[in-house]
Amino acid sequence: MADPSSYRPAPGTIPDAPGVYRFRDPTGRVIYVGKAKSLRSRLNSYFGDLWQLHQRTQQMVTTAAAVDWVTVGSEVEALQLEYLWIKEYDPRFNVRYRDDKSYPYLAVTLDEEFPRLQVMRGAKRKGVRYFGPYSHAWAIRETLDLLLRVFPARTCSAGVFKQAGHVGRPCLLGDIGKCSAPCVGRVDVADHRAIVDDFCDFMAGRTDTMVRRLEREMRDASDALEFERAARLRDDVAALRKAMEKQTVVLGDGTDADVVAFAEDPLEAAVQVFHVRGGRVRGQRGWVVEKVEELTTADLVHHFCTQVYGPEQGETDVPRELLVPELPADAPALADWLSDRRGSRVTLRVPQRGDKRVLMETVGRNAGEALTRHKLRRASDLTTRGQALEEIAEALGLATAPLRIECFDVSQIQGTDVVASLVVFEDGLPRKAEYRRFAVRGATDDLSAMSEVLRRRFARHRPTASSTAVAEPPVPAAEAEPPPAVDPQTGRPRRFAYPPQLIVVDGGAPQVQAAAAVLAELGVDDVALCGLAKRLEEVWLPADDYPVILPRTSEGLYLLQRIRDEAHRFAISYHRQRRSKRMIASGLDEVPGLGDVRRKALLKHFGSVRRIAAATVEEIAEVPGIGRRTAETIIAQLAGSSDTDQDRP
Repeated sequence: MADPSSYRPAPGTIPDAPGVYRFRDPTGRVIYVGKAKSLRSRLNSYFGDLWQLHQRTQQMVTTAAAVDWVTVGSEVEALQLEYLWIKEYDPRFNVRYRDDKSYPYLAVTLDEEFPRLQVMRGAKRKGVRYFGPYSHAWAIRETLDLLLRVFPARTCSAGVFKQAGHVGRPCLLGDIGKCSAPCVGRVDVADHRAIVDDFCDFMAGRTDTMVRRLEREMRDASDALEFERAARLRDDVAALRKAMEKQTVVLGDGTDADVVAFAEDPLEAAVQVFHVRGGRVRGQRGWVVEKVEELTTADLVHHFCTQVYGPEQGETDVPRELLVPELPADAPALADWLSDRRGSRVTLRVPQRGDKRVLMETVGRNAGEALTRHKLRRASDLTTRGQALEEIAEALGLATAPLRIECFDVSQIQGTDVVASLVVFEDGLPRKAEYRRFAVRGATDDLSAMSEVLRRRFARHRPTASSTAVAEPPVPAAEAEPPPAVDPQTGRPRRFAYPPQLIVVDGGAPQVQAAAAVLAELGVDDVALCGLAKRLEEVWLPADDYPVILPRTSEGLYLLQRIRDEAHRFAISYHRQRRSKRMIASGLDEVPGLGDVRRKALLKHFGSVRRIAAATVEEIAEVPGIGRRTAETIIAQLAGSSDTDQDRP
């Protein structure tokens, strides 16, 4: 691990100007590229307190051995150079937008003499116009099949095209009217190019113009008594309308925009973008990216713009308008850079109201669902779970993979309503039937609450001195035999009879030390223990002064985070439940012999505790289940509670 101070530039040598910088490892390979409006301010932020940096940034600066930079004239030039360097060096610590799947496009090979319509995937090339992306290849073929009767352009490969020209006979599509058969000379180069241009205009959004033109030609043919041609044009119009129905109209003003939204957690972010052309959703794409540093939504927008809209993407892929959830600090420079890519003005803005705001919310829901699906795919894969358990065992120095993991979390607000949760994962999957929640009394902070919960948990695992008979000398916990795993009376497994191989506590070194002290006190020495701190996702062990740092891409870290987050969720839900009950608690809770059913009946009848206190004994006794003696007790109890409240300052 390198010391960042060993290669920190000398004070005053970093210029206070816009530019692009590169971090290099000891072999000279570029591992991170970034741009800054002020190189001095940005680079100095990497060489401050190491433990104040994001975990991924810590890993980057300790992996690097040198840093250099290039100054430029403006932020736009910095964006251009940053993009080129990221594409050239492919740095391991930069955010990488990789598709969560390979999206197909409808491509038109305009660089050929007779352009071809086809489905294409992968890298784009010059001279080809792309429409999409589509979610499935069959969606392209279905749309193309409808449009070929109106725009009978070539769809065959070069080999088939050449073979048909040799034999002088077109393929089936030429015979059924879905190809103009340029291979056998039915149309010349100019006529075929005109068909392709009309197809491109239709796909680019000029649909209404095309439909109106065909309808006008249909009426002219009907007036000229060319009924067969009029019928064919009628069918063409119907085919166009059917193809248009497959693309939902979302914006009535013919907007040409990309709508981008994000869903994120501390480790990853899901990105969804809807391509809207002519007011219709023409395509959709999605990514799940790793958050390589502490990134805000505005930072994610910046990375999205600089990586997705590149020179090789083609000008047509840059929209007139980019709708984003939050504007980055360099939004004007980004707009200028995108305008240069498109060749005309591009605007970035955050939709505030109306249809565009509604569409942004829809894209955001899609991003959230994509992130959830991504997590579920990782959690449900058997190979991935096995890899995660092996990584945890290796990182913590365990002899075998921890097949049963229990995680504890404490939830409280300033020492009130202290609760704790216990979640159980077996083979990397949650075992919700084993979840437990604890109401902790007498604890004032997280450490004392964690100690009490662990004592209560392992009282079921190993008997302690307090569980032995009074007449006999106490048996040390370390020498006591654990109770049988199966209840001899019922034949069923006892609750928590099986100990975990690993205990995870939500917290850092203090929480781990408190838990270790309890386990040592109880004589539990065959269960591993670790803590997961939220701030930097560090894994703490009881006897270590420094945390274990797992890679951000580690499946083991992902599993530990998932277990920790589940324990936190379970604790928070129980805490909210108890807090809501406390908020509605009243003097009725102190009435002897008055249970939940009769309390609810009283509140339903009178509407509030105040009205019950103002009622007479006879009125209270009218409630079903409430006798006169109970009514008198209720009146006395509520009167006493009222007097006590009045005595308070």
